[in-house]
Amino acid sequence: MNSKKNLVLLGMMGSGKSTVGNLLSKRIKLDFIDIDNVIEYEASMSIFKIFEVKGEDYFRDLEEKTTNKILKTKNRVISLGGGAFINKNIRKEILSNHFSFWLNCDEKVLLERIRINKKRPLAHKSTDEEIKKLIKERNRIYAKAQFKINCDKQTKSEIVDKIINIYETY
Repeated sequence: MNSKKNLVLLGMMGSGKSTVGNLLSKRIKLDFIDIDNVIEYEASMSIFKIFEVKGEDYFRDLEEKTTNKILKTKNRVISLGGGAFINKNIRKEILSNHFSFWLNCDEKVLLERIRINKKRPLAHKSTDEEIKKLIKERNRIYAKAQFKINCDKQTKSEIVDKIINIYETY
């Protein structure tokens, strides 16, 4: 693992990016950065609150600035927010200069996880049908990632193993 490229995890909210990223970083001994946590820390409020108080456009601008700043670092495991890869500027930077891994999960699994967590601003007041539509729309863009990791029926450890196996071959 001589590459200095970042390993960037992307996918829908609830796909396990933060959990897998944390485990992955420990296994390969790289720093882990969760973009959503950085945004919350720098804004001194939760993402849910940012959406509520300042709106989605403000959040997306902040997300782009924060993500691009972090992507300038090297040799890290980075977990994107669910909507970050939808941004053309972020996506172009990741596809050009980093390893990108789409953590793809079954729609039913995602719905269940999204419903459990009440901190997700886009899902908070959405119906299951609206969330399914969002998943389908985003999956078309997530599919542009370098590597697709099917997370269904796999443990977190097995997902980490798959990512490490791919990373070690490059």
